[in-house]
Amino acid sequence: MGSSPGTGRSKRAQFLRAALPCLAPGLALTALTSAPAAGQSLTPDLFNPNRGGFVAPETLPTRRTAGVPQAPSDALPALPDPSADPRKRQQTPATSRVGQVPTYGLPAATGGSGSGYDSLNRKRQQPKLYPGQPKPKRAAGPGSPVPTTAPPPSTLGLPRIAPPPSASANKAPVPAAMAGTVPGQPLRRRLKADDDAFGAVGDYAGSFLIKGGLELSTGYDSNPTRLNKPVGSPVYVVAPDLLVMSDWERHALVADLRGSFSGYTNNMPATINGFASPSPVEADRPDFTGHVDGRLDVDRDLKLTSQLRLRLATDNPGSPNVQAGLQKYPVYAAYGTTVGFDQTFNRFQVAAGATVDRTAYTDSKLTDGSTFSNGDRDFNQYGGIGRFSYDLKPGLKPFVEIQGDTRVHDQAADRNGYFRDSNGGYAKVGSSFEFSRILTGEISVGYSARNYTDPRLSQLAGFLTTGSLIWNASGLTTVKFFTDTQIAETTIPGSSGVLVRTYSAEVDHDFRRWLTAVGKFTYGTLDYQGQNRNDKTYSFESNLIYKLNRNIWVKGTLRHDILDSNQPGSSSSGTVVMVGVRLQN
Repeated sequence: MGSSPGTGRSKRAQFLRAALPCLAPGLALTALTSAPAAGQSLTPDLFNPNRGGFVAPETLPTRRTAGVPQAPSDALPALPDPSADPRKRQQTPATSRVGQVPTYGLPAATGGSGSGYDSLNRKRQQPKLYPGQPKPKRAAGPGSPVPTTAPPPSTLGLPRIAPPPSASANKAPVPAAMAGTVPGQPLRRRLKADDDAFGAVGDYAGSFLIKGGLELSTGYDSNPTRLNKPVGSPVYVVAPDLLVMSDWERHALVADLRGSFSGYTNNMPATINGFASPSPVEADRPDFTGHVDGRLDVDRDLKLTSQLRLRLATDNPGSPNVQAGLQKYPVYAAYGTTVGFDQTFNRFQVAAGATVDRTAYTDSKLTDGSTFSNGDRDFNQYGGIGRFSYDLKPGLKPFVEIQGDTRVHDQAADRNGYFRDSNGGYAKVGSSFEFSRILTGEISVGYSARNYTDPRLSQLAGFLTTGSLIWNASGLTTVKFFTDTQIAETTIPGSSGVLVRTYSAEVDHDFRRWLTAVGKFTYGTLDYQGQNRNDKTYSFESNLIYKLNRNIWVKGTLRHDILDSNQPGSSSSGTVVMVGVRLQN
């Protein structure tokens, strides 16, 4: 019984579908008979569908190194999102975990910077430099020399012009612990720079630093007593000084004592043209200036201050206050004290104090052997002083200062019958400043007046200037300027007093650290109010100082003094030449 045509075609189709898979390998082998056969081992990498999965990341030749920017081609392309096609959303296979072997640690050469070590020995990209830009130094590595560290620049004091020869001389090696080169050793505290390499060092007594000195000089003075017709004499000077300073964390105590004695071997004439000489026969003169300053720090803003002072001297040679017919100059002593406080309110500062002073003269010894009392020149002075300042900016501090006092003489009337008790004072404005340590000082201007109880004595008043400037022109040259105004007593009949103004300029120059030249010029005016007498003084002085070491200096001095007076026969001049040695510690 035969089959239908439809049934036969169906069986032939099923047969072909079953035989086609078996014939496909044979046909493929027949087509490749001309090429050699090659085998491939089955590894987990073959089942890694990610890009670069067939090669280990450590050996990937195109792996990006540190410092090389990532190229757009290095980014792996994103796979299409199956969820975008709703027809294939249900056919999305699960993520394969075949070949996903976890790795631990970092691959080779990971973390190396542009100058680091690369274990794969790959060429690194060199940084691009701008035109003219210096090439960077190579990083230190094995075999590199030990870098030398230069000492930090000194910020204490003025810069050194040139290093001394001892800085480059061959020196004995210093232990590493002392030089501060031991690894891990803490930095040593830097010592304060010594501004004066030949200055006195001093000694410590407990917490006090003591510096002392003695200057011995000898020479010739062409006119010691400043006569109109000069009479010269050899001269010697003995000048001791003592400085004591406390070294405390709080509070302070400073004592500065300086004195001198000028001795002349020749005596001056007792009479001139048959009259008593206006100068003493013995021209020896002592001079001493000393003060002791104390400060008590109550707290950060309040300080209690005090001062003890003493001045021991004689009248200046050529002064009209010197009596005629003297055997020697009478000595006077001016001593006193000031007690006050210093209060700071942020930038505003108030300083005030009460003053008590006394001036006393010794009796005058005359050439005939008699004595003359100077009790009418003795007086006490009581007063007060106040200063108000404001710290406007660093280095600039303006101030206002006011002072008032009362002078009471031991004798109501002087030798000429004038009552010289008086009241007076001054007021001045100014500023202290400090500009980069090049220009420092203080300058002020004001007005001073004094009224006397005797109606025959007119008011003593005048414009006053006070200042002290220091200009460091260079590391070798320093310029100083000083000015001061004082109201002094006088014994001239009918004269209220003397208004003394002094202006001084000084230039110090160091040819070497051990050789210094000093030039000084002083100009002064003395106005005797009520007598129409005006004196002018000029002084030219030069000094050459040779410093052997810190303890011994050799000094030479040349000075010329001029007194120009509008009174006939009162002008004078004199020249002083001296050499000496200074001993200090």
